[in-house]
Amino acid sequence: MATKTQIYKEVLREYDALRTRKAAELRERKESLYARFPRLAEIEETLSMVGVSTAKLVLLHPEEREKAIAYHDNIVPLMEAIRYHIDKLELTVDDQIWTLPKYRELLFIR
Repeated sequence: MATKTQIYKEVLREYDALRTRKAAELRERKESLYARFPRLAEIEETLSMVGVSTAKLVLLHPEEREKAIAYHDNIVPLMEAIRYHIDKLELTVDDQIWTLPKYRELLFIR
């Protein structure tokens, strides 16, 4: 009979294997999407860079409100651009492959 420690370690191994597998699947899906819609990769990279720089700014200089507003003004157009592409993907990708709830589905969850 397995001890609690052995069971715990086995559960952790299974979880880690699942997490690794899902991370690889996510990377593959992203690469596929980026190949099909290169602009998504550019937008994601820009969002990431702006987010990191803004987080640093806020942590180091919380009094710089204007820069936080400028961040908003830079991010909203990028979010709108990515939203266009995601909406297009939701209509293109088969429901069996698209594992996330689609925007139209979120509107009608009961």
